[in-house]
Amino acid sequence: MHPRFTGPYTFGHVPLSRSLDGVDVAFVGVPFDTAAGFRVGGRFGPSAIRAGSIRLREYNEFLDVAPFDVLNCIDLGDVQVLPGVTEESLARIKTALDPVVDAGVVPFMLGGDHSCTLAHLRAVAKDGPVAVIDFDAHTDAAMQIMGLRYSHGTWMRRAIEEGLVDVSRSVEIGLRGPSGGPTERTELRDELGLEYFTAEDVFDLGSKAVGQRVRDRVGDGPVFVSVDIDVLDPSHAPGTGTTEIGGLTTRDAMVIVRSFAGLSVVGADVMEVIPAYDVAELTTNAAAGIAYELLCVIALAPN
Repeated sequence: MHPRFTGPYTFGHVPLSRSLDGVDVAFVGVPFDTAAGFRVGGRFGPSAIRAGSIRLREYNEFLDVAPFDVLNCIDLGDVQVLPGVTEESLARIKTALDPVVDAGVVPFMLGGDHSCTLAHLRAVAKDGPVAVIDFDAHTDAAMQIMGLRYSHGTWMRRAIEEGLVDVSRSVEIGLRGPSGGPTERTELRDELGLEYFTAEDVFDLGSKAVGQRVRDRVGDGPVFVSVDIDVLDPSHAPGTGTTEIGGLTTRDAMVIVRSFAGLSVVGADVMEVIPAYDVAELTTNAAAGIAYELLCVIALAPN
């Protein structure tokens, strides 16, 4: 037993290792923020989330599971991305994740701007599309951002175009704020085939009800969960790139995530943490806590 604030900092103090033998979940940092469209600094997100995770403890009483006992977890460290070059960095991320997926290990990515999720999905869904549950204030389904096809605001559309997303089972949660036009959100359903719940839907229906509706849509089969920390209200997560008022609370997010217990999660990530804009470690603690809840869901996945 040792004080939790002693290092080195890996996620939840799991071993830092390159060996995938017998591993169930591998945490991977992606210190990349070149594809962000407003604030940058997400390259420091992985180390901040790891630092925020040192307070985590063994047992989740709400889900009745001790994830670090059930799962053999390691931290692989960070992918060697190339700052300033988005497409090459995405290729490097996929190359780093391919052996993780091939070994039957669930990759859990810590970021980093949300464009990196496209590379994550390329690795996880290379044998066929998966359901995607995306927590986000924004659709991230733009055709392009300032002329760029690869951006933290376009990854969902690129992933659908590449056949990585089973849109009939996929959903976005927490959308809010001013949009680019009256059809930006409805296009998710009408053009892309995705379902979505706005932040107002979560408040009106309740987080438990939304969680159940997401479960009903996802059904059986492989599921990928991505969390843009800006899904949370800035009062809960100020340290991110594109804040929007009127967001989810940490409790809203936890309740919805806990409803996923029993789903077959094949990949997960927590993205867009920018510690330079954080206050009193609110964002890093929230990111680490939501990642912990997702890890518990993975621990409860059917064998």
